[in-house]
Amino acid sequence: MGSEGPPAAVTIHITGFKKFHGVSENPTETIVNNLKEYLKKKGFPKGLILGSCSILETAGQGALAPLYRILQSAISKKDSESSNSNRIIWIHFGVNSGATRFAIEQQAVNEATFRCPDEMGWKPQKVPIITADGGISRVRETSLPVQEITKTLAKKGYDVITSDDAGRFVCNYVYYHSLRFAEQNGIKALFVHVPLFLTIDEETQMQFAASLLEILTSLF
Repeated sequence: MGSEGPPAAVTIHITGFKKFHGVSENPTETIVNNLKEYLKKKGFPKGLILGSCSILETAGQGALAPLYRILQSAISKKDSESSNSNRIIWIHFGVNSGATRFAIEQQAVNEATFRCPDEMGWKPQKVPIITADGGISRVRETSLPVQEITKTLAKKGYDVITSDDAGRFVCNYVYYHSLRFAEQNGIKALFVHVPLFLTIDEETQMQFAASLLEILTSLF
């Protein structure tokens, strides 16, 4: 009795992307690079541990090794903790240059069909992302309550929707790998699409990211 202590903190790791074809300045690179300092100024949500903040190459197959190193690092830290009750969430931010609002992605599809070559020159068409998972119609869904997250963000004044289509480009490619990794390792993953800063300004997007972290932390 009385030895349970406070609930374990939620550790959230974040990734963004570098530039790619048609997007010379990726807003997610700015968001992820500046988020820790932004939260220091605004105040960290209670119960949040902000883990790694990493920027990925906008590439599929050629960037898998660094992606898995980043994902694995969170598990290694979890295993080294004295308690396994540390909750871990991965948030991947990607840009949709044609979007006018934020989108919380429900799922990823086991299909790579790139509309243009990625930053390492790969342009797959209708190939499975992970062959062992079967065909290109295989879907993996996040275990996080996407509808609830979207509604809470909307109540805070953000223009945000739930989406069940993360495209077939690098965003979907990374999300599919992350969802599979999360399921295998007992953690959680989420992908969020943001617009360009020309559409929704940088300060609003930083506020949105901070609000998202606060909501995710409060779920546990």
